[in-house]
Amino acid sequence: MAKGYAPKKAVLEKYADVLVNFALGGGKGIKKGDVVCINGSQSCEPLFLAVRNAVLDAGGHVIMQYQPEGEGRYNLSREFFERAKDHQLDHFPAKYYKGLIDEIDHLLFIVGDNHPHALKGIDPQKVMRRGASRKPFMDWRNEKEHAGKFTWCIALWGTPAMAKEAKLSIKEYWQQIIDACFLNEKDPIAKWKETYRGMEKYRQKLNRLAPQTDRLHVEGPDINLWIKLGEKRQWLCGSGRNIPSFEIFTSPDWRGTEGWIRFNQPLYRDGNYANGIELWFEKGKVVKVKAKKGEAYVKQMIAMPGADRVGEFSLTDSRHSRITKFMAETLYDENIGGPQGNTHIAVGSAYADTYAGDPSKLTEKDKERLGYNDSSVHTDMFSTARRTVTAHLKDGKTKVIYKDGQFVL
Repeated sequence: MAKGYAPKKAVLEKYADVLVNFALGGGKGIKKGDVVCINGSQSCEPLFLAVRNAVLDAGGHVIMQYQPEGEGRYNLSREFFERAKDHQLDHFPAKYYKGLIDEIDHLLFIVGDNHPHALKGIDPQKVMRRGASRKPFMDWRNEKEHAGKFTWCIALWGTPAMAKEAKLSIKEYWQQIIDACFLNEKDPIAKWKETYRGMEKYRQKLNRLAPQTDRLHVEGPDINLWIKLGEKRQWLCGSGRNIPSFEIFTSPDWRGTEGWIRFNQPLYRDGNYANGIELWFEKGKVVKVKAKKGEAYVKQMIAMPGADRVGEFSLTDSRHSRITKFMAETLYDENIGGPQGNTHIAVGSAYADTYAGDPSKLTEKDKERLGYNDSSVHTDMFSTARRTVTAHLKDGKTKVIYKDGQFVL
């Protein structure tokens, strides 16, 4: 942290309370006896310890994955990629990770980086190859989550380096975190529940319309894109997976994506930076990529298996989000509010829990038939440009569902 500045103890305690007693457990908090794995680095230590204490106070058990600064979420440092041979990039300790997933009820990631460009110059293929080797871990997580036996959450610890990337002071950066997570409220959890009730009204309206919807047409100065909603889809929001989260999202049938989109916000991923990204889709797949910066990286990422298809489509209403600044962190930037709200698309893996049924009973063949994309990649890209989203219904009628940054159902 910058010398002379740290969030007040009361803020840290409220933050930990929101994460443990609200976000985990799908908006219900953990129960006595639950096992919580906390993953974070040395730079996040104050929040890491506050969360540990909150888990203990709630009667839970703690497994700590505490890494040295610069190691990243999965113990991946620059030094690893500089030294690792192919067999080390591909190594996956399956017994360890399977045992971990079997043991825990909740997983909390605290992200906060003092070296956001630590992987600059590292071959992106190495990083993506390493990520692909860990796909079984995600599959096991999803399987347990869909069975209703596991929850997770990602939260942010602000660092001076991240604030610098966002062109904010560390105090301004943390003020965004405090405002976005309602940590300046007397009872942040009550405020979260109130906010989620407001979002739920729109989610229910979208889901009543979903069975009648064939495609969505998204139009604006930065977009002319068709999204096929898909069979038996539902919209989701307010699950506690991310704190903060103001988005309402679904995983569409990737096969029906057609058109063009330009993202007016930068992408930070795996130590790489890209901006001015444009994607063109034909028959569900990306057929052309452009970017003002980082184009080579974006093309390499898109070339990964399944990463040339849409896995998520999301809208954020400006009335819900408290995030007003670019934060150089996907967790916040995909939820930014502002006058025109936020549209974000993820290429890569889909969320099977957007199935309007029991996702635990979906087989891989079912997912393929329904157009749920599968990939080791899930990369969110976002735009705050003005747009209108129109639902084209199966009976030939149309209905505008989102305009000028707000849902209009």
